[in-house]
Amino acid sequence: MAAGGVWVFRKDGVMELEREASSRKALVYVPANETMRSLRALERRLGSLGWERYYEDRAVVQLHRRDGSLDLISLPRDFARFRSVHMYDVVVKNRGHFKVVDL
Repeated sequence: MAAGGVWVFRKDGVMELEREASSRKALVYVPANETMRSLRALERRLGSLGWERYYEDRAVVQLHRRDGSLDLISLPRDFARFRSVHMYDVVVKNRGHFKVVDL
């Protein structure tokens, strides 16, 4: 598998490979084909699946299932910090309801 990018000279004369931006990912709520664009929208969808806020601080919002299971989802309060690791955590704990897609 070939890695893409462009070779450039840095100011110190050393050449390095600048990689192309990796593909961006998005979390999609499958039943409505809705892309999650905010923490509020994601919490609304998770709430309909039995999740509620468990603990929150300045950086993290945690959700747990109302049914008493041990599952816990931790999400960054700032949705700009929402990464694929968070997306896959949601997908694994809500099989069939969410999927991760490339943009």
